[in-house]
Amino acid sequence: MELYSHAIAALGGYAALMFVLTALSAMGRVDDLRCDCGQVKRDYANAVYRKGRAHANAVESAGPFIAALVAAILIGVAPFWVNLFASVFLTARVVMAFVHIGTTNQPLRSLFWSISMLCVLALAVMAIWGAL
Repeated sequence: MELYSHAIAALGGYAALMFVLTALSAMGRVDDLRCDCGQVKRDYANAVYRKGRAHANAVESAGPFIAALVAAILIGVAPFWVNLFASVFLTARVVMAFVHIGTTNQPLRSLFWSISMLCVLALAVMAIWGAL
């Protein structure tokens, strides 16, 4: 497992990012900002809404990342590529969280989302290729 240390560190780093986003998403939620469903009203100008969306997006991305990363490690994909794509994924997700929470810059947010998802796709393809 030592060969995959960056990938495993990225997995731990993503878990830490999720904890931070969970805490941030709960801050500032007041009844005046909520819909009947309990969620913050859709308004990208509102940082509280953006925090909730950043958290939800991270949760949605966790499953595919974990599945692709673990599959790539278990099948024995070259550690260099697994470490690289896992590290780029984590970096893109951290930057995306800052952009998502701190700005309303949709194109920049989409760019970092795309980078992170391309990393997941690369890990998945390598795992599938290695299994065949």
